[in-house]
Amino acid sequence: MNDTIAAISTPFGEGAIAVLRLSGERALEIAGEVFRGKRTVTELVPRVQHFGAVMEGGRKLDDVLLTVFRAPYSYTGEDVVEIGCHGGVLVTRRILEALLQNGARSAEPGEFTQRAYLHHKMDLTQAEAVMDLIGAQTDLALRAASEQLEGRLGERIRGLRETFIELLAHVEAYIDFPDEDIDPATGEALLAKLAAARAEIDALLATADRGRVLREGVRTVIYGAPNVGKSSLLNLLLGHERAIVSARPGTTRDVIEETINLRGLPIRLIDTAGVRESDDEVEREGMKRTRRELERADLALHVFDASLPPLDQAAVQALESFQMGGTALAVLNKTDLGEHPEWRTVEGVRLSCLKGEGIEALAEAIVARATGGTAAHRDWSLAINARHADCLRRAHGFAEAGRGALIGGLSPEFVAEELRGALDAVGEVVGKADSEEILGKIFSTFCIGK
Repeated sequence: MNDTIAAISTPFGEGAIAVLRLSGERALEIAGEVFRGKRTVTELVPRVQHFGAVMEGGRKLDDVLLTVFRAPYSYTGEDVVEIGCHGGVLVTRRILEALLQNGARSAEPGEFTQRAYLHHKMDLTQAEAVMDLIGAQTDLALRAASEQLEGRLGERIRGLRETFIELLAHVEAYIDFPDEDIDPATGEALLAKLAAARAEIDALLATADRGRVLREGVRTVIYGAPNVGKSSLLNLLLGHERAIVSARPGTTRDVIEETINLRGLPIRLIDTAGVRESDDEVEREGMKRTRRELERADLALHVFDASLPPLDQAAVQALESFQMGGTALAVLNKTDLGEHPEWRTVEGVRLSCLKGEGIEALAEAIVARATGGTAAHRDWSLAINARHADCLRRAHGFAEAGRGALIGGLSPEFVAEELRGALDAVGEVVGKADSEEILGKIFSTFCIGK
């Protein structure tokens, strides 16, 4: 925390501009060693861009725009300097080297945001939202990350934490006066407040699946017999030719994965090899990969050729033996060739990849399956992640144990112990229970410069 850190904050590669960031006690001093403008860096008006040049010895590296953010009114809560230069790989790296040579240290991944957290500029939920915002692939994911960054989840967690503090305070009051038993009226009031806390935890845990969907996407496997139109379906959903389409069976032998934005949801489409009996070693390996993908799927699109009788589909029996981790949706393709009568009683989405007919119905069906049939998925502005869910599940367990101790008439010490466990678990969500292991795990996933 005593070091002044520096990093390139924009992605690696060529671009119109690049931004470098300095943060720490010596940020202004180090920037002053390399910046030449009408005024010295310490004299510059904060939060205003100032034109000048970055020098290396007596040689100019680049014309730049430099902005000063004085502590505590900065992203990290420390003195921060941002330098905007031309976006060449070499010039950006040379400016960074000049900063490092004058006393800065290379920032670790996520170190700027970690310092923002440690200086109480944000809680852990907001810090995690920074990476969610950067990685958002759809408007829904972007909105959820923005809501979390603004502190909506943190506010709910702090309210929950305050409830456990109040409960613990009541119980500890009885511990301080051991001759006083918890009277029935007070016990009922404590149980009611504990029930409300558990209900809030349940409501937050209910958003865990949507959080995973928004952050990771819906893992959607396209599978079926050879030549039923799996690759054509992938291309149709993507809107461009991604997979090779051929009338010859067995064209797709490996897994092809692409992500699309479907009604605001990130859908990870996975095209797989057709399943059939084959002596071809490469094709058999492709079918093994199909099985593995099905086991990991959130949703499986089982594609059939609707123009042929079901019993003529060579892969039907083999597919029935697959163990799928998700929900299967029947997709009856090639309806432009006419639908065989035996398919008319089968539930599923009917389409023609050749003519593009039925694609809207399929999109609606995918979204409905992915969201559990709820029409309110556009209100997914609150979505916890796996770490939050783990903390809240532990809190729920402690709260349930505290309820049992209270109902069972155990001494207040037992009740208090469970409430402290719940309080600590809830506090971990926003960072009230600091742990180097927790912080290291969270911020190690960040990109350098953020």
